[in-house]
Amino acid sequence: MPFSGQTCRRRRRVGKGQSLAARSKPIQKVQNSKAGAASCCRAPSSAHPFPIAAHVVQCSSLAPRHTAKQSGGLIRANHPLILLFNHSGLASPRLLRLLKLTSPPLPGGRATRNPSSSEHEVAPKLGSDRAVDAGFGGGGGRLGMAGRRAMRPSGSSMRGVVARLAAARSPAVSFLVAVAAGAALVGGVYFWLVVSSFRLPDSRAAGCLPDGEGSWAIGMYYGKSPLELRPIELEGKSNGNSSAWPVANPVLTCATPTEGGYPSNFVADPFLYVQGDTLFLFFETKTVSTMQGDIGVARSLDQGATWEFLGIALDEAWHLSYPFVFKYENEIYMMPEGNKKKELRLYRATKFPLEWTLEKVLIDKPLIDSSLVQYDGLWWLFASDFTRHGIEKNAELEIWYSNAPLGPWNEHKQNPIYRSDKSLGARNGGRLFIFEGSLYRPGQDCSGTYGRKVKLYKVEKLTKEEYKEVPVNLGIEETKKGRNAWNGMRYHHIDAQQLASGGWIAVMDGDRVPSGDSTRRSLFGYMGFSVAVALVIFVGFVKGAISCYVPPSFWVPLTRRSELSRILPVHRFNLKIRRYSTSIGRNISATKARLSEKTWSNTLFFCVIALIGIVNVCIAVHFLLGGNGAEEAYTHQGQHSQFTMVTMTYEARLWNLKLFVEHYSRCESVREIVVVWNKGNHPTSDAFDSTVPVRIRVEEINSLNNRFRIDPLIKTRAVLELDDDIMMTCSDVEKGFKVWREHPERMVGFYPRMIDGDPLQYRNERYARGKKGYNLILTGAAFMDSEFAFSKYWSQEAKEGRDYVHKNFNCEDLLMNFLYANASSSRTVEYVHPAWAIDTSKLSSVAISRDTQKHYDIRTKCLAKFASIYGPLPQKWLFGMREDGWDK
Repeated sequence: MPFSGQTCRRRRRVGKGQSLAARSKPIQKVQNSKAGAASCCRAPSSAHPFPIAAHVVQCSSLAPRHTAKQSGGLIRANHPLILLFNHSGLASPRLLRLLKLTSPPLPGGRATRNPSSSEHEVAPKLGSDRAVDAGFGGGGGRLGMAGRRAMRPSGSSMRGVVARLAAARSPAVSFLVAVAAGAALVGGVYFWLVVSSFRLPDSRAAGCLPDGEGSWAIGMYYGKSPLELRPIELEGKSNGNSSAWPVANPVLTCATPTEGGYPSNFVADPFLYVQGDTLFLFFETKTVSTMQGDIGVARSLDQGATWEFLGIALDEAWHLSYPFVFKYENEIYMMPEGNKKKELRLYRATKFPLEWTLEKVLIDKPLIDSSLVQYDGLWWLFASDFTRHGIEKNAELEIWYSNAPLGPWNEHKQNPIYRSDKSLGARNGGRLFIFEGSLYRPGQDCSGTYGRKVKLYKVEKLTKEEYKEVPVNLGIEETKKGRNAWNGMRYHHIDAQQLASGGWIAVMDGDRVPSGDSTRRSLFGYMGFSVAVALVIFVGFVKGAISCYVPPSFWVPLTRRSELSRILPVHRFNLKIRRYSTSIGRNISATKARLSEKTWSNTLFFCVIALIGIVNVCIAVHFLLGGNGAEEAYTHQGQHSQFTMVTMTYEARLWNLKLFVEHYSRCESVREIVVVWNKGNHPTSDAFDSTVPVRIRVEEINSLNNRFRIDPLIKTRAVLELDDDIMMTCSDVEKGFKVWREHPERMVGFYPRMIDGDPLQYRNERYARGKKGYNLILTGAAFMDSEFAFSKYWSQEAKEGRDYVHKNFNCEDLLMNFLYANASSSRTVEYVHPAWAIDTSKLSSVAISRDTQKHYDIRTKCLAKFASIYGPLPQKWLFGMREDGWDK
């Protein structure tokens, strides 16, 4: 298209004394050619030290003429981005796109008059790569004040700009919304399948919050000697008030002081003080309000089965822990750790156990985990120097000696005894004790993480000049349940004392997570989230959904060049940065173009990117929302307990049984797994990968009645009858156990049924949901009281029902429900909804329920038979009656 006549003017600097009229001078005239337009707009001479700032090329009518209908806006001639012109004098398409997003259009795209021309010229349509204003410049150019007024947009045009910007962003918004929805779906499914099985922290709780130092708790141990200690659950101690048959460790948790009005995140460093038949337990409690350690105290009147929290015994302005309590000359003393005070202090009880006063400062040194022992006529103090750093931290041991615990104290000649190896147990792990004339010292193995485990050392020589010790077996079996056990990851403190009866009692702390676990989980979670976001931005940029252009001047802004700037390295550095950024931009554009091609390799590449993004979304959900990653047991009235799991199987399902045992043995409250072997060659107990004892009970005849046979070897009142083809989370199992402990007279299960009609008819769970209630629980997955249920099932009144079950090889669970209902007029069943459960019987060719309709017909006949013998089942119990929502 021909160009109209053009006039090029070069604006010059206005020197002193130079008139404003002399500011512009005609340079040349070019007639009717596109080449003329290019030559008209040549860049100023590069010989000038700063050509772009010194001269601004003004071109009129660069673009072809348009009609008013085609025009859509006007680019401001004095736009600040004009400085981004290339050296040919023409704006690049990238610059024009930037100007498009930053320049408002003329109202309605109407024609405007150039004040210096008699012709009407229409502003070119915004978005054309050649769309440039009719004149660049301010009041000194061809656009005067009238032109500026014509360019000022109206309110309606501004709304048009907003609409255009929204339209320009809509691909990015749509892309991000779609990706967010997909990520939410993936995260929700992962949360439902995996994270929901973890015990999540209660946001409403005042204490027991995630803490970087851990989630320490305290357990009780008993034995004939300090080298043969067993946990309380193996001693058969029970508490009927909390349905704890037996009581299980831990006996003291963060909930103990929290429920006593002193919110705490954990309890640790326990020390016993025995006073007759009464036990006093002093321990560190991490107070939530101050986030520092205080010394708490609890009391037990039943040899440690139950504990009463008495209060805070010692609270200072600094952190306190390791409350070493002892008696000397009819006075009770406490020597806690308070290293921030840089001294070892001794307190005396003025009103035991809650009131203490400072007796004296024993040593002016920040000693930690200090323990006293009287041996061979002297008092010995074992401690570690807290000022040690590097490899010596938690690896240093010092010994001091004195004639009395109140001092003065003298250093051992071999100090420090240890100073480099953290695995040697240099740092004390509790009270030293004397057994059969020998002195024993517990120490902490801090290799890998702080307080990984307790090591026990037998002292072979202890004098003022020499010290020698050798490791011996602690005698406490380590759990294999990992995070699902209260001391599965570490235990770092023990206090063993001999009772007047001659037996030994001990307290030990333990933690289910390593040191710094909460901080580490947050870091991993945010890293996964960041990687997922970065991948989304990358894919959106490559696919064109997200656009981003950063001009080289963003990195290094344009500066005025002078002769001095050519010499200074800053100017050369700026040019390098601009050149590198331009090169990087070209490479990014080329990569984007290659990845936009529809090839199988690109498709595979984006599939891998999507898979990596899904994995990182799951990582973020797992670590940010998964609590501490443990399927913890629940307490009832402040106490833990255990149950026995009973399953019935035979030779054809051995592969399924192995998966069953491996999974459920990791649940915290499971004490033992009893396998009722009905038929075929039975395996040995060591054929299973189990963290708890597995006992194979071989039956003489193949009968479903064997499931409920009275077994005197079962040591727990609570029994979970669970089919070997049902898999659910340990967290759901723990929920069911807690509900049963609240009502041990009921059967608590996971598969509800509604039995009604005339005659009675057996239907699936969907029917119960439709009726919004249930009155029967399948015993294929149910908790019950083994003493009551088994004796009831094998009573004389149940004989006719047992014979019917044996004959039809079905309905033993229905018979148990009728026996429960017949024995009580109150509620006898309760339902717990599992997060998910997998019934693998549908995949087995030997399951009795593989033919569903035939199985239901047999069970319908059983209902009629049992109802005629034992009477009707109770009325409907509604879903969703619990406050915690576990029965919805």
